[in-house]
Amino acid sequence: MDVTAPASLTQMPPPQFVMVGDGLRIATYLWEAEAPDAPTALCVHGFASSCRDNWVSTGWVRDLTRAGYRVLGVDQRGHGLSEKPQAATDYSMDAFVGDLVTVLDTYLCDEVRYVGYSLGARVGWQVAVQMPDHVERAVLGGIPDGRPLGRVRIDQARAYAEHGTPVEDPVTLDYIKLGERVPGNDLRALVALAEGMRFGDADPDPSDPPLQPVLFATGTDDPIIERSRRLAESAPNGTFVEIPGRHHFNAPGSRVFRQSALEFLGQES
Repeated sequence: MDVTAPASLTQMPPPQFVMVGDGLRIATYLWEAEAPDAPTALCVHGFASSCRDNWVSTGWVRDLTRAGYRVLGVDQRGHGLSEKPQAATDYSMDAFVGDLVTVLDTYLCDEVRYVGYSLGARVGWQVAVQMPDHVERAVLGGIPDGRPLGRVRIDQARAYAEHGTPVEDPVTLDYIKLGERVPGNDLRALVALAEGMRFGDADPDPSDPPLQPVLFATGTDDPIIERSRRLAESAPNGTFVEIPGRHHFNAPGSRVFRQSALEFLGQES
């Protein structure tokens, strides 16, 4: 990931583990604010990333805390320090949404300002639709459309993860490289996630969009930009921002993205 933020980044607090409905432990991280009534920003990372990789190493947590937010970060199931089940049935949209609702209930968060990227943005769309009282406004960066995981050759990815068999399909190889980029990733769990999400309920439904104010942001060099723009147009309170000169994997490190998000999150609903 291309990181443009200065080196003076926020430190990771010790993880606090939340037990979710199917018995998995989800790692969470809390950065408290000075003001007791500070709004909470919930930060949810993308596929094959983590809270540290997506939000701390890129300066997001630092900038959010400086802006006065209480920041709650999550390692989604299959990522970071959360448990990493290896069955495709453990990865569904309902499971991802349920994990976040349990986390919010555990932290007694009635309402948050949601910040998600890629898979985290897709889950955020669904949380905002299904649990509207929990989400005041949302930033959805690089929100996927068109089932991108459907292009992964599961047989080749699994053979590589389990036996080291070389991957021939170029798209699948790109996802393998993405999975290997972050230390601690378990490729077998990520393959299971890709299998579980690839043809199920992974698509955002433009006929049933979030009604809250939503900022959609996608890199100008990201192939999904026009689909992301159409999703923004489907949301009655959606706005769209292009992240200049960024593709899907380095957009989180963009200063323009962070500044646009902070300005949007600070607006009154």
